[in-house]
Parts: sequence; C-alpha cells; structure tokens
Amino acid sequence: MISRKLAIRAAAFLALLLSNSSAWAETYPTRPIRLVIPYTPGGVVDTIGRVLAQHLSSELAQPVVAENKPGAGGILGTDTVARERPDGYTLLLMDPAIVINPTLQKNVHYDLFKLDALSIISSSPLVLVAAPELKVTTVHALTDYGKAHPEGLNFASAGVGTTPHLAGEMLKQRTGVSATHVPYRGIASAYTDLMTNKVQFAFSSIAGALPFTADNRVVALATTGDTRISVYPDKPTMQEAGLKDFSVDLWLGVFAPQGLPNDVRSKLRAALEKSLSDGELKTAFANVGATPRGTSPEEAAAVVKSEYEKWKKIIVDGNIGEK
Repeated sequence: MISRKLAIRAAAFLALLLSNSSAWAETYPTRPIRLVIPYTPGGVVDTIGRVLAQHLSSELAQPVVAENKPGAGGILGTDTVARERPDGYTLLLMDPAIVINPTLQKNVHYDLFKLDALSIISSSPLVLVAAPELKVTTVHALTDYGKAHPEGLNFASAGVGTTPHLAGEMLKQRTGVSATHVPYRGIASAYTDLMTNKVQFAFSSIAGALPFTADNRVVALATTGDTRISVYPDKPTMQEAGLKDFSVDLWLGVFAPQGLPNDVRSKLRAALEKSLSDGELKTAFANVGATPRGTSPEEAAAVVKSEYEKWKKIIVDGNIGEK
C-alpha cells in the first residue's frame, strides 16, 4: 500500500514538472535576451548583430540586447556564452574565428562542439586586392610576380588568425608563393600601406574594400565565393581564376550554450527564419557585403565541423599559431 502511494505521488510530481516545463517553454521568452557580440562596436559583425537583434526583438516580443564583449580574438565573448545556462536567454553571434581559435590559440577554454549552432545567418565572400604599384590585374599575374620575386610580397590582414589572414596562408599553400604576413588592427588600417605598396596584397571584407576599389586606389583581383557577386560582376571567383576549391566565406552564425530545450530552440529558429526574410534586414546586410542565409541547426553544425577541419589543416600545414 505504501509503495503504491509513493508511486502515485511520484507520478503526480513528474506530471507537475512536465506541466511546468511545458508552460515555461510556451511562454518563453519572458525577459530580455542577450546577443553577445565578441568584438568592438563598429565592425561588420557588430553592425549585423545590431540589425539582427532589432528584428529578433520584434519576432520574440522581448528586447534582444546586442552586447559587445571583445577580447582575445573573440575567445572572451564565446567562452562567456559557453558557460551560461542553456535557457535561451544568452546567445552568441560569431564568425569563423569560433572554429579557428581552438587550433590557433592555446588559451581556448570553450568546447566548440558543446555549443549549440542554431543557424548560419549570413554569408560574405572576401575580395583579393592588390597595390596599384604592383601593376597586376589578375590572380595569375600576382602569383607570377610572387614566384619571380621570392622576397617581394607582403600581405596584410585584419589580425592573426582572422579569416583574411588564413585566406592569405591558403593562397601561399595552394600556389607555392612566398609572402610575409603583416597583421593590422582591422583591415581598414592596412589600406594606407596597400595604396603606397608597403604591403602588396590582402584579402578583405567587401565592405572594407569597396571605398578603395571604387576609385582604383587599390585593385580588386577576385572574390572568394562560389559565384560572382553583384558589386564586382567583372571580377572572377578564385576558382574561376584557376585555384580549384579555393572558397572562403566570412559567415556568421548564432550559437547558444548546449542543452537548449527543444521548444526554445524551435522558437529561436522560427524567429531567426522570419527575421532573415525581412526586406529591411536584407538591405542592411547588403550594405556591409553580406547575404542572409539561414540554416537548420543540423546544417549549421555540419558547416561548423567542415570549417573547423578546413582551417585546422591550413593552420597545421602552415605551422601558424601559438607555439
């Protein structure tokens, strides 16, 4: 009799828990949500993050607050989110550095594969640009110059371990060209040296390059996507220029701590999908050279795994990173 009473009480307690859990999920969100951006204000990631936060706020009927938490190339902000409760109230917007840092840096505490990838929200190719004094207009001419002048090429990037840096290392590995990496604090500060031939080439974000290629202060050679883009319709992709499988995407993804309740994940996914289909958001993304994408969590996880393996090989083969 006692056992039967205990069993009934246990069943009632379990039913209460399930009921409360269901009610909680149905009412989520009931308070503001943080969207952590692990970079300083003003860059492409920050711009896209603030646009996305605004649209998510409308879809979720709660404020989504963009919060800058820069440091260590995105590691600080990413680690902060990875340590939070998986309740849907703390999200992360991150670029390919999230898959690069675990191989490149020693002080990475987050486990990449214990973050819940909700969606890859945008894609943006890079553009390969060259100094005008080099007098090259194609990728082939650039690599020919490099082979003829083994000590004559320096390439700029937005910093060690950034996607533009590793794109330059990929170019070196794929072509056999020797070039010295010169990191800057953001690609914008490199353009003065590109215009005066102190550095000879760089892979740049589209938004960073457009003001300088529009009036030929630097020369655009090719873009790194799988297809040509509207702002550089006459410029080939790197693959069209003869470098097979040379594809670099400055994608952005939304991540959460692992263990989100399924209903919360579904609500966030639906809100992301609706936000990314909005015309104003598409225009805002286009202004910084990005295209809204939107994937399922399964597709996002596959992108993360593939990108991790690609960049790990580049880093290891090039003997790059902290020793």
